[in-house]
Amino acid sequence: MIRIGIYGYGNLGRGIEAAIRQNPDTELVAVFTRRDPASVRIATDGVTVAHADTVKDYIGKIDVMVLCGGSATDLPTQTPTLNEYFNVIDSFDTHAKIPEHFKSVDSVSKKAGTTALISAGWDPGMFSLNRLYASAILPDGKDYTFWGKGVSQGHSDAIRRIEGVLDARQYTIPVEEALAAVRSGVSPTLTTREKHTRECFVVAEEGADLERIEREIKTMPNYFADYDTTVHFISMEELKRDHSGIPHGGFVIRSGKTGLSAEHTHVIEYSLKLDSNPEFTASVILAYARAVYRMHEKRLTGCYTVFDVPPAYLSPKPYTELIATML
Repeated sequence: MIRIGIYGYGNLGRGIEAAIRQNPDTELVAVFTRRDPASVRIATDGVTVAHADTVKDYIGKIDVMVLCGGSATDLPTQTPTLNEYFNVIDSFDTHAKIPEHFKSVDSVSKKAGTTALISAGWDPGMFSLNRLYASAILPDGKDYTFWGKGVSQGHSDAIRRIEGVLDARQYTIPVEEALAAVRSGVSPTLTTREKHTRECFVVAEEGADLERIEREIKTMPNYFADYDTTVHFISMEELKRDHSGIPHGGFVIRSGKTGLSAEHTHVIEYSLKLDSNPEFTASVILAYARAVYRMHEKRLTGCYTVFDVPPAYLSPKPYTELIATML
């Protein structure tokens, strides 16, 4: 049995707990929270909920610690700190800062003799693998990534931070004309605005200045300013009724040429349609937690990404069965 610890019990942490139930070679040892442990109810009977400050008491009792914090402020410190004592896996998803995060974790992991895997999930993660595979197969080509339609938790949170906003959901939506052009193999050059639109459903405080809120949303740099954005003001009841889920998904597409004169066009496409972003992300993470365990058993220490993991390490099935049934 692979002994799993969950560090952080939000949407992703609950997803990890659910995924453990579907993987009989894993077991949940403990959940760690910064909240009062008595206030946190989990779904697994007999499992301890402990305060994050007591995590060192579990050294030697957990094979892989799954870190479920946020990429902005939690994981940059939590992953290297906990990797000194545990094998760890995280879902760090700030793409531009992944090299920096990798270097920080790798330094700690090699000194401690532990194993770490960062940025597991679907993007980065499964989408990353498909970008790599497709670009290796079609070197004369171009990559495109489309996200959605789905709820962006980070963008929704950015709206909620605006004065006068009680709650909000933001959907990222691919532009169908752009998708169709890419799928046709013509390799168009697309701006940020041409690839995605953003649709916002906002619950405002009574008496709030709706025009100001809409203007702040649409002009917000790094989030909405570069996109065609639509803002709808709705009631809290409507938000809870119609927008309580966290669906997401997207497409990784590469179009490329082969032949002596580059006369033949090929399109590779990988797509996801997810009812629950955190539950699917958790399922990816748990498969890679299995790989972390196996790599540590082989004394592979340091920091790794999905690019480094043999696919067979993800499956609970014996290698002989994999080559007999899936190859």
